[in-house]
Amino acid sequence: MSAIYKRDLRAYFTSPVGYVFIAAFVFVMNLVFYIQNMMTAQNRLTTVFSVMFYALIVLAPVLTMRTFSEEYKQKTDQLLLTAPVKPAGIVMGKFLAAYTVYVISLALLLIQVIIIAAVSTPNGAIIFGNYIALLAVGAVFIAIGTFVSSLTENQLVANIATLAINVFLFLMDYAYSLINLTWLKRILYWISIFRRYNTFYVGVFSVADFFFYLCAAAVFLFLTVRVLEKKRWS
Repeated sequence: MSAIYKRDLRAYFTSPVGYVFIAAFVFVMNLVFYIQNMMTAQNRLTTVFSVMFYALIVLAPVLTMRTFSEEYKQKTDQLLLTAPVKPAGIVMGKFLAAYTVYVISLALLLIQVIIIAAVSTPNGAIIFGNYIALLAVGAVFIAIGTFVSSLTENQLVANIATLAINVFLFLMDYAYSLINLTWLKRILYWISIFRRYNTFYVGVFSVADFFFYLCAAAVFLFLTVRVLEKKRWS
């Protein structure tokens, strides 16, 4: 697993993908930070975190589209499948490589926290809660993208399909406020990725919601493992 992780992590920075993702992510967040905080002299970063959350809908597919699709296109997937590594190890190595790039992006945005802390006293609980939530939510979006990438050799298709799933999850959450059926609202809330973020948004750490994100990421990673196992024995 470690060899796959190192190889894929290196690949992100020997191709434009890693740089494009980090640059786009940091640019959008710094733009929001400048408009929302610097121009208005506010010390609340909640808007920045909220935009960061929704930016993942669009940016996460860029990061994950090549995870397996590139292997299929280059015909190197057979080398992976015949290597003395279990499918779970292959999936985790690739997932962690993409996740590392995402964590680097989040780490760069700590500069915003330092700037706010230098001129005021920000709410540490809200900042901590949002960063933990973003780490967990990022794992979900990256796991979804990894799964979709394992289904096609076309990176563009993987990108669009992952984006479509992310948008569908967002619209499903939006439908929550339009539905009057109590039982259906409960189901939508239970599977909601976006609504659960509200707890962390206000600075409250919810173990149940954090565990939900971890389980959601684990489900998609498990599905990816099953896809590889099917390919290995086909």
